[in-house]
Amino acid sequence: MISTRCGALVLVMCAAAVHLAAQQNQPPAPTKPDSPAIVEQLNRLKASVGPRWADAVHFWCEAPRANRADDPVIQPTKIFDNVYAIGNVGTVAYVIQTSAGLMMIDALGANQVEPDLLPGFAKLGLDPAQVKTILVAHGHADHFGGSAYFQQKYGSKVYVSAADWTLMETPPRGRGPGTPPPAAAPKRDGELRDGESVTLGNVSVRAVAVPGHTPGSMGFIIPVVDRGERHVAALFGGSWLTPGLLNDEAMQTYISSVGHFRKATVDARADAWLQNHPLMVPFQDWLTRLSSRGRNDMNPFVVGRAEYQKFLDVIDGCSQIALARRRL
Repeated sequence: MISTRCGALVLVMCAAAVHLAAQQNQPPAPTKPDSPAIVEQLNRLKASVGPRWADAVHFWCEAPRANRADDPVIQPTKIFDNVYAIGNVGTVAYVIQTSAGLMMIDALGANQVEPDLLPGFAKLGLDPAQVKTILVAHGHADHFGGSAYFQQKYGSKVYVSAADWTLMETPPRGRGPGTPPPAAAPKRDGELRDGESVTLGNVSVRAVAVPGHTPGSMGFIIPVVDRGERHVAALFGGSWLTPGLLNDEAMQTYISSVGHFRKATVDARADAWLQNHPLMVPFQDWLTRLSSRGRNDMNPFVVGRAEYQKFLDVIDGCSQIALARRRL
């Protein structure tokens, strides 16, 4: 069920939000050396966010890359008492246990259901037939591709923003001969709206509009439990991985979305970290630390409220630097 709460952000940027997908596979343009002003900007960012997010700064500001089919598969892992991760180090789906069944955030690609997603459920002792609700962060096939399978086989209800329902149903044209056909979109069950919550049993997940990467990208604020202690996890579900996919207007929209998400996460007192593309952190190392976690060891995904805001500082700061580089 969706709550009646509604956020105030008005989305009027569909045309500007997504750069042409046809540019995705073009060779990168030669890079110019950073100006002294950009070097100083980058150094200030590194100093301000500290060591926890050094990998994230390096990824977004210095060595961005797209997720790939050969990204190493992760061991399906219970991250919190009520949250599980399945996928690879480039792209992850999260499964949330509720009193009324399972909720899933993203569903990987259609070609990952049989080799990755369903075996992950089995290894975790979860029943895929109990997936009642799927929330899709944005309308790219590596996030919604598996949702049609769950919808058709198990009756799972799929929720996507209105703008990205349209994107999924009318995807950009292929990039040339040999391009595989687009993934089949699920049928429309419900819409994610800014500031509204989707509730299943005892869990309500709030959607926050973060357009820029796609017209209808969404972040999520998720109640989680770690060894019986309640926390609030945040997932910015439309992060760019390579800045060239966003034109200047879309990048400006994206930066505004980071500010909108920041306010929502501050208000929610978010203190735990999740990402559907976790390439910007040593994700596998974090999972390994969880598997050998002692009684007094912290959960690496519980970062604290101040540190979560520093993570958003990285997204904002590296986006600003990407724009500054274009002006050289």
